[in-house]
Parts: sequence; C-alpha cells; structure tokens
Amino acid sequence: MPQTSLPHRAVIALDGEDRVTFLQGLVSNDVAQAAPGRAVWAALLTPQGKWLADFFIFAGDGRLLLDVEAGQAEMLVQRLSRFRLRSKVTLALAPELSVHAGWGGAPLPEGFAAPDPRHPEAGWRALLAEPLPADATPEDYDRHRLSLGLPDGARDLESEKSVLLEAGFDELDGISWSKGCYMGQELTARTKYRGLLKKRLFPVAVEGPLPPRGTPVLREDGAELGEMRSGRDGLGLALLRLPVEPGQALRCGEALLRPSLPDWMSQPGR
Repeated sequence: MPQTSLPHRAVIALDGEDRVTFLQGLVSNDVAQAAPGRAVWAALLTPQGKWLADFFIFAGDGRLLLDVEAGQAEMLVQRLSRFRLRSKVTLALAPELSVHAGWGGAPLPEGFAAPDPRHPEAGWRALLAEPLPADATPEDYDRHRLSLGLPDGARDLESEKSVLLEAGFDELDGISWSKGCYMGQELTARTKYRGLLKKRLFPVAVEGPLPPRGTPVLREDGAELGEMRSGRDGLGLALLRLPVEPGQALRCGEALLRPSLPDWMSQPGR
C-alpha cells in the first residue's frame, strides 16, 4: 500500500467569500463539486482554449486549495490575480502544506485528502502540514501514473499549444460540459462536438533507451507520426497523430514504441 510525498507539487490557497464563483468562471471543471473528501481536476486555458496549467481543487474550512506544479505556482498566483477585479478573494502560496499521494489500497489520511478524480486506480492525493511516513518514492508514483496513461502537466502538454481533449481531459473527468462559461470554453466545445481532434496522448511501451521529450516518433516508412513526451522505466506517453494502431512498432530515437489503448480511452474514428 504505497504512499509518498510529491515534492514537485505546491499548494495555492484561495480565501474569501467569492472564491468559488471567482474560480468557476476561469477553469474547465465545476469548482462547486469540490467538497471535503472530493477533489476536482481542472485546467486553466488561454482565451483561445489552449492549455496553461492544470491542478486539483480541494475544498474545506472555508477555503479552496489548489494542488499545482511547483514550477507553475507563482505564475498561477499572478495570472489568476489579474481576474480578481472586485471579487472578494485572496490568492497566496501555502508553503506550510505539501502534496502526498497513495495508491494500491493505501488508506486515505485525514485532512485535505480525496481520491484522485481521474481514474479509480489512480489512488488518492492529500495536502498536509505534517509529512506522512513514506514507503515509496516520487519515482514509484510516476511509474504508477504512466501505467494508467495519465498526463502530468507540463511534462506532457505544451503551454499555449495543447488542447484538453488531446490529453484525455474529457474522459478523465477534467471538463464540465454543463456548468456554464469559462475561459477557453468555445474551442474546447468545438473540438469535441465537431470531431476536430487530430492527435492525442497515448501510453507507450518503450523498448530500448528512453527517448528525450520532443524526440520525433516515426512509422516504419519514415513518416513522422508525433513526438515523445514523459517517460520512465520502459513506460511513457507520446503525442501521436490519429488514428493509431495499438501495438504497432514505431521508431523513436534508438527505441521502439508500442502504443496501447487503456480502458478509459476512446480513439476517435475507431
């Protein structure tokens, strides 16, 4: 029953009576669904509908807490603060809290903790002031999320370029189609309802040395099909042009990649 801290994550706190309505108009999912024991996964987009960041939203004790990439934390505080206007809300880093994850049956800790909303086997996430005893490493967690085909922010998406459906946000419960307007909603909806998706992230088995992020992925005939994103220990994610044949051998640097279709993923046109 492994659990570990995630030092590459940070926490942002939103306080004030307008905290929910403020964030609701900005992100892809329904912020009102966040509650004690229930987290929400959501993304912040450009007005043109391109990915900027994604995070987990926790609620309780009269505040919202965002579990974010540490490298994006200050940017997010600054960018979100631009939209406060007259809203009664404050945003600040919460360095006293650290992010933890558990999976494989690890018991949910008390406090700001909830099942990972993306997939039943993803485990749980918790924002805690006191560290939990760890019996796994962040690298173990990384292998776990790669085995499920779950994207990891900037390691798998490109700021101001990626669209949410390329990374499975629809199928992984990262988008609300009913909550009303949010920044970037128009492109997200158009991509879904007009069937405009041309590429998406696929989990891949890596045979050979792990290719660096951005390494081109080639078919046997040499045609470029996409590029490598994150990976570890024979597992990875690659952004590939649709359609993709699961199990086919693709060349990527000195390695062969074999894409798969996890249980939660559908492939348009198949």
